[in-house]
Amino acid sequence: MSWMPDLEPKCPSAGSVNDIETLIVPRARDLGGFEVRRALPAPKRQMVGPFIFFDQMGPVEFLKGEGIDVRPHPHIGLATVTYLYQGAFQHRDSLGTDQMIRPGAVNWMVAGNGVTHSERTSAITRQHKHPLLGVQTWVALPETHEDKPASFEHHSEEAMPILKGEGKEVRLILGTAWGERAPVETFSEMFYADAILQPGAKLPLPDNHEDRGIYVMSGSVLIAGETFEAGRMMVFRPGDPITVVAGKAGSRLMLLGGETLNGPRYISWNFVASSREKLEAAKQAWVEADFEHGRFRLPQGDDAEFIPFPGQPGT
Repeated sequence: MSWMPDLEPKCPSAGSVNDIETLIVPRARDLGGFEVRRALPAPKRQMVGPFIFFDQMGPVEFLKGEGIDVRPHPHIGLATVTYLYQGAFQHRDSLGTDQMIRPGAVNWMVAGNGVTHSERTSAITRQHKHPLLGVQTWVALPETHEDKPASFEHHSEEAMPILKGEGKEVRLILGTAWGERAPVETFSEMFYADAILQPGAKLPLPDNHEDRGIYVMSGSVLIAGETFEAGRMMVFRPGDPITVVAGKAGSRLMLLGGETLNGPRYISWNFVASSREKLEAAKQAWVEADFEHGRFRLPQGDDAEFIPFPGQPGT
């Protein structure tokens, strides 16, 4: 698929550094064996469009027999997408899903009124040394969908639209941008994309979304002559034409944004909701741990343990 002709060769101006509304330096967290960098939520910016959580996982190299073991835990009011550059792990959820997540594929879990899932390195992967590098993202659901039944979609790397041209390769993961639409069913206007830029390549940001941001995974980008290195997220002012230029070593970016939601979102642990009352109800249901008759179920094939709510015995 070729690059959309209305973007080339004319690009909007790169704008000015004043077009950057927020510059976010992620907080590093050690999760016991590997590090994550959390860009969202940030003290100065909770969300970019509907995106309310953004974690870079790794890079890390696991030795034989090692890996990640995120025990079953619940979500409400959001959708998750895990996007890998390197490595693989196994997703199981209370819908009965048992899916290997691999680089380039999109796994979209809509929590809605409640879902439970686990993420682990598979037994096969643990048989040898293996890397892990990727991004985990939460998308807050609009009020009209935050109480819907949970669902899960898997789309292979080959199913995602790819835009190529003049030193750029962009894979659209979610939503609409540059005249293309990803196959994932979303519930508000958004875009999420993985872009690889050769040195000096220019990439205009979509101009049809209210909120727009980029995260520099590797390399660097220039905006109005100023360089921004890997591990930085920039959020831009609405409506301004913005073009980013790859630095001397090129760059790899995650681009994200969309329309803002019609009200605040509250976060407690792994729960997101439009009201504090919904958070409290989900918390109580998880604390009660009635996995046979209650609101939450444990994943099939991974129901021997779970993560307690913070403050419960065992945390």
